[in-house]
Amino acid sequence: KGLVAKIKFEAPIEGFLKDINGKYKLRVTELTLAPGGHVGEHNHVGPGIRQVTSGHMTYVLPKETIVYGPGDFFFESGDINHTVFNRTDQPMVHILFEILPVDLKGPSLIPVKHHQ
Repeated sequence: KGLVAKIKFEAPIEGFLKDINGKYKLRVTELTLAPGGHVGEHNHVGPGIRQVTSGHMTYVLPKETIVYGPGDFFFESGDINHTVFNRTDQPMVHILFEILPVDLKGPSLIPVKHHQ
């Protein structure tokens, strides 16, 4: 709810790491979460670094909740369920730097399906 995502950069990984060349890509995405917005429980296709550039993110993990502010960054392995909230009256912007399979089209987000 209230999320806008803009891919800012995407390129295949090439260089001295021969084992991963052409198999993965680096994607940089800017995410803006409106005041009161949230992203439901999810994980990601690949790992990456996240950095909050403005506003505050409430980041809910299975065993803890962390609030990140402007300039804060953190690492996501991709395989841990989490939920994101903007519990403020200002937009929250953060940047995702992700390593993804080179052929992935569309979002890296994987919604969590709960078994009942």
